[in-house]
Amino acid sequence: MSVMKRLLILSSAVAMSLSAQAMTADAVVEKHCVACHQAGLGGAPKPDDKAAWASRIATGVDAMTQTVLTGKGAMPPKGTCGSCDEEQLKAAVEAMVAPLK
Repeated sequence: MSVMKRLLILSSAVAMSLSAQAMTADAVVEKHCVACHQAGLGGAPKPDDKAAWASRIATGVDAMTQTVLTGKGAMPPKGTCGSCDEEQLKAAVEAMVAPLK
């Protein structure tokens, strides 16, 4: 493999990593969470359904984050944000439930 091709692959990987790190909690929610939750796909609680979220919120943000990390039902591990780290996912969970508290 040529040096130029290696540099291109490396720079692409770094750019993808940086773009995932730079995403705010709201951006993660909008890009990776809203589609399924808005439609209630696979039983996902809808963003404005306080009753559906109540028992989840009662478990705490850490427990909800662990659910996102491991997946649940139709939701794959990390939702659809395979490049998100635990901190980003926790921030996204906090952003999703903040209006419901």
